[in-house]
Amino acid sequence: FICSSNNNIPRITKMLSSFRETYGSFMMDIPISSSAANDDDSLSIFSFPTLDSLANASEDDLRAMGLGYRAKFIIGTRDLLQTSGGEEFLLNLRSNDDCQAVQDELIKFSGIGRKVADCVALFSLDQDDSIPVDIHVQHIASRDYDPTVLAQAKSLTPTIYKRVGDLFRSRFPNRAGWAHSLLFVAELPSFRSVLPLDMVKEMDEWKKHEQEQKAKQKMEKKKEG
Repeated sequence: FICSSNNNIPRITKMLSSFRETYGSFMMDIPISSSAANDDDSLSIFSFPTLDSLANASEDDLRAMGLGYRAKFIIGTRDLLQTSGGEEFLLNLRSNDDCQAVQDELIKFSGIGRKVADCVALFSLDQDDSIPVDIHVQHIASRDYDPTVLAQAKSLTPTIYKRVGDLFRSRFPNRAGWAHSLLFVAELPSFRSVLPLDMVKEMDEWKKHEQEQKAKQKMEKKKEG
Protein backbone atom coordinates (compact mmCIF):
# COMPACT_ATOMS: atom_id res chain seq x y z
CA PHE A 1 0.00 0.00 0.00
CA ILE A 2 2.97 2.32 0.48
CA CYS A 3 3.77 1.72 -3.21
CA SER A 4 0.23 2.69 -4.23
CA SER A 5 0.56 6.38 -3.32
CA ASN A 6 0.52 8.67 -6.38
CA ASN A 7 0.76 5.67 -8.65
CA ASN A 8 -1.20 3.65 -11.22
CA ILE A 9 -2.08 -0.04 -11.28
CA PRO A 10 0.32 -1.18 -14.06
CA ARG A 11 3.26 0.55 -12.35
CA ILE A 12 2.28 -0.75 -8.92
CA THR A 13 2.06 -4.28 -10.37
CA LYS A 14 5.52 -3.97 -11.92
CA MET A 15 7.02 -2.56 -8.67
CA LEU A 16 5.58 -5.30 -6.49
CA SER A 17 6.55 -8.03 -8.93
CA SER A 18 10.21 -6.96 -8.75
CA PHE A 19 9.96 -6.52 -4.98
CA ARG A 20 8.57 -10.04 -4.44
CA GLU A 21 10.96 -11.72 -6.86
CA THR A 22 13.98 -10.10 -5.19
CA TYR A 23 13.06 -10.51 -1.52
CA GLY A 24 10.20 -13.01 -1.43
CA SER A 25 10.17 -16.80 -1.65
CA PHE A 26 9.21 -18.79 -4.71
CA MET A 27 5.76 -20.35 -4.30
CA MET A 28 4.68 -21.90 -7.60
CA ASP A 29 4.49 -21.64 -11.37
CA ILE A 30 1.08 -21.01 -12.92
CA PRO A 31 0.56 -22.16 -16.54
CA ILE A 32 -0.61 -19.38 -18.83
CA SER A 33 -1.43 -19.31 -22.53
CA SER A 34 0.69 -17.19 -24.81
CA SER A 35 -1.41 -16.04 -27.77
CA ALA A 36 1.62 -14.55 -29.51
CA ALA A 37 3.64 -17.76 -29.55
CA ASN A 38 0.51 -19.91 -29.61
CA ASP A 39 1.93 -22.17 -26.90
CA ASP A 40 1.93 -22.55 -23.14
CA ASP A 41 4.07 -20.50 -20.80
CA SER A 42 4.18 -20.09 -17.02
CA LEU A 43 4.04 -17.30 -14.48
CA SER A 44 6.23 -17.61 -11.39
CA ILE A 45 4.57 -16.53 -8.15
CA PHE A 46 6.62 -15.20 -5.23
CA SER A 47 5.51 -14.36 -1.70
CA PHE A 48 5.77 -10.93 -0.13
CA PRO A 49 9.03 -10.61 1.79
CA THR A 50 9.27 -11.08 5.52
CA LEU A 51 11.01 -8.66 7.85
CA ASP A 52 13.97 -11.05 8.00
CA SER A 53 14.33 -11.20 4.23
CA LEU A 54 14.27 -7.38 4.06
CA ALA A 55 16.87 -7.02 6.82
CA ASN A 56 19.76 -6.29 4.46
CA ALA A 57 17.82 -4.27 1.87
CA SER A 58 18.94 -0.67 1.43
CA GLU A 59 17.14 2.38 0.09
CA ASP A 60 19.45 2.34 -2.94
CA ASP A 61 18.54 -1.30 -3.62
CA LEU A 62 14.84 -0.49 -3.64
CA ARG A 63 15.30 2.62 -5.76
CA ALA A 64 17.22 0.53 -8.28
CA MET A 65 14.20 -1.71 -8.79
CA GLY A 66 11.98 1.29 -9.53
CA LEU A 67 10.37 2.14 -6.18
CA GLY A 68 11.59 5.74 -6.32
CA TYR A 69 10.94 7.98 -3.31
CA ARG A 70 8.83 5.20 -1.75
CA ALA A 71 12.03 3.26 -1.06
CA LYS A 72 12.87 5.35 2.01
CA PHE A 73 9.33 4.83 3.36
CA ILE A 74 9.66 1.05 3.07
CA ILE A 75 13.05 1.08 4.79
CA GLY A 76 11.74 3.39 7.53
CA THR A 77 8.65 1.23 8.03
CA ARG A 78 10.78 -1.92 8.19
CA ASP A 79 13.03 -0.41 10.85
CA LEU A 80 10.18 0.88 13.01
CA LEU A 81 8.25 -2.38 12.66
CA GLN A 82 11.31 -4.32 13.86
CA THR A 83 11.68 -2.13 16.96
CA SER A 84 7.91 -2.26 17.60
CA GLY A 85 7.83 -6.05 17.84
CA GLY A 86 7.52 -7.20 14.24
CA GLU A 87 4.88 -9.83 13.52
CA GLU A 88 3.66 -9.87 17.13
CA PHE A 89 2.93 -6.14 16.90
CA LEU A 90 0.83 -6.67 13.78
CA LEU A 91 -1.04 -9.62 15.29
CA ASN A 92 -1.89 -7.46 18.30
CA LEU A 93 -3.33 -4.85 15.95
CA ARG A 94 -5.37 -7.55 14.22
CA SER A 95 -6.97 -8.53 17.53
CA ASN A 96 -7.71 -4.91 18.48
CA ASP A 97 -11.44 -4.15 18.12
CA ASP A 98 -10.93 -0.37 17.89
CA CYS A 99 -10.29 0.57 14.25
CA GLN A 100 -9.39 4.15 15.21
CA ALA A 101 -6.70 2.90 17.60
CA VAL A 102 -5.30 0.71 14.82
CA GLN A 103 -5.21 3.66 12.43
CA ASP A 104 -3.43 5.78 15.07
CA GLU A 105 -0.74 3.12 15.41
CA LEU A 106 -0.24 2.65 11.68
CA ILE A 107 0.16 6.34 10.81
CA LYS A 108 3.26 6.39 12.99
CA PHE A 109 5.04 4.49 10.20
CA SER A 110 6.96 6.25 7.45
CA GLY A 111 4.89 7.11 4.38
CA ILE A 112 1.58 5.96 5.87
CA GLY A 113 -1.26 8.46 6.07
CA ARG A 114 -4.81 7.82 7.23
CA LYS A 115 -6.05 6.34 3.94
CA VAL A 116 -3.13 3.92 3.54
CA ALA A 117 -3.42 3.01 7.23
CA ASP A 118 -7.09 2.15 6.78
CA CYS A 119 -6.30 0.13 3.63
CA VAL A 120 -3.79 -1.92 5.61
CA ALA A 121 -6.23 -2.25 8.51
CA LEU A 122 -9.17 -3.32 6.33
CA PHE A 123 -7.43 -5.64 3.88
CA SER A 124 -4.67 -7.08 6.07
CA LEU A 125 -5.61 -6.71 9.74
CA ASP A 126 -9.28 -7.81 9.83
CA GLN A 127 -10.51 -4.31 10.72
CA ASP A 128 -13.88 -4.58 8.98
CA ASP A 129 -14.98 -1.11 10.10
CA SER A 130 -11.96 0.74 8.71
CA ILE A 131 -12.97 3.10 5.89
CA PRO A 132 -10.20 4.27 3.52
CA VAL A 133 -11.34 7.77 2.56
CA ASP A 134 -10.25 9.79 -0.45
CA ILE A 135 -12.02 12.46 -2.49
CA HIS A 136 -13.99 9.81 -4.42
CA VAL A 137 -15.31 8.22 -1.21
CA GLN A 138 -16.08 11.70 0.12
CA HIS A 139 -18.20 12.34 -2.99
CA ILE A 140 -20.06 9.03 -2.51
CA ALA A 141 -20.82 9.94 1.12
CA SER A 142 -21.98 13.41 0.09
CA ARG A 143 -24.23 12.11 -2.67
CA ASP A 144 -25.79 9.21 -0.77
CA TYR A 145 -25.72 10.16 2.92
CA ASP A 146 -24.82 13.73 3.89
CA PRO A 147 -24.20 16.59 1.40
CA THR A 148 -22.46 18.69 4.05
CA VAL A 149 -19.33 16.49 4.11
CA LEU A 150 -18.54 17.92 0.69
CA ALA A 151 -20.36 21.24 0.55
CA GLN A 152 -18.92 22.51 3.84
CA ALA A 153 -15.45 20.98 3.44
CA LYS A 154 -12.62 22.84 1.76
CA SER A 155 -10.28 19.87 2.15
CA LEU A 156 -10.20 16.34 3.53
CA THR A 157 -9.24 17.24 7.10
CA PRO A 158 -8.95 14.61 9.86
CA THR A 159 -12.37 15.76 11.14
CA ILE A 160 -14.03 15.35 7.72
CA TYR A 161 -12.19 12.05 7.22
CA LYS A 162 -13.72 10.69 10.41
CA ARG A 163 -17.17 12.08 9.57
CA VAL A 164 -17.15 10.30 6.21
CA GLY A 165 -16.07 7.04 7.85
CA ASP A 166 -18.73 7.39 10.54
CA LEU A 167 -21.42 7.81 7.85
CA PHE A 168 -20.53 4.40 6.43
CA ARG A 169 -20.19 2.82 9.88
CA SER A 170 -23.62 4.08 10.97
CA ARG A 171 -25.21 2.93 7.71
CA PHE A 172 -23.49 -0.48 7.70
CA PRO A 173 -22.95 -1.55 11.33
CA ASN A 174 -21.25 -4.81 10.33
CA ARG A 175 -18.34 -4.86 7.87
CA ALA A 176 -18.73 -1.22 6.88
CA GLY A 177 -15.31 -1.29 5.22
CA TRP A 178 -16.38 -3.96 2.75
CA ALA A 179 -19.64 -2.15 2.00
CA HIS A 180 -17.58 0.96 1.30
CA SER A 181 -15.34 -1.07 -1.03
CA LEU A 182 -18.30 -2.29 -3.08
CA LEU A 183 -19.65 1.24 -3.42
CA PHE A 184 -16.22 2.48 -4.44
CA VAL A 185 -15.87 -0.21 -7.11
CA ALA A 186 -19.35 0.58 -8.42
CA GLU A 187 -18.07 4.04 -9.38
CA LEU A 188 -15.42 2.62 -11.72
CA PRO A 189 -16.25 2.86 -15.45
CA SER A 190 -15.39 -0.83 -16.00
CA PHE A 191 -18.30 -1.87 -13.74
CA ARG A 192 -20.87 0.53 -15.17
CA SER A 193 -22.37 -2.05 -17.53
CA VAL A 194 -23.38 -4.40 -14.68
CA LEU A 195 -25.10 -1.76 -12.53
CA PRO A 196 -28.91 -1.30 -12.40
CA LEU A 197 -30.08 1.38 -14.82
CA ASP A 198 -31.71 3.47 -12.08
CA MET A 199 -28.40 3.55 -10.21
CA VAL A 200 -26.51 4.64 -13.33
CA LYS A 201 -29.09 7.37 -13.90
CA GLU A 202 -28.75 8.61 -10.31
CA MET A 203 -24.95 8.66 -10.61
CA ASP A 204 -25.14 10.60 -13.89
CA GLU A 205 -27.56 13.12 -12.42
CA TRP A 206 -25.29 13.69 -9.42
CA LYS A 207 -22.26 14.12 -11.67
CA LYS A 208 -24.15 16.69 -13.72
CA HIS A 209 -25.19 18.47 -10.52
CA GLU A 210 -21.58 18.55 -9.32
CA GLN A 211 -20.41 20.00 -12.62
CA GLU A 212 -23.08 22.69 -12.48
CA GLN A 213 -22.11 23.58 -8.90
CA LYS A 214 -18.44 23.84 -9.84
CA ALA A 215 -19.28 26.05 -12.83
CA LYS A 216 -21.43 28.26 -10.58
CA GLN A 217 -18.67 28.61 -8.00
CA LYS A 218 -16.19 29.46 -10.74
CA MET A 219 -18.45 32.19 -12.07
CA GLU A 220 -18.95 33.64 -8.59
CA LYS A 221 -15.19 33.79 -8.03
CA LYS A 222 -14.76 35.61 -11.36
CA LYS A 223 -17.36 38.17 -10.32
CA GLU A 224 -15.65 38.68 -6.97
CA GLY A 225 -12.32 39.15 -8.75
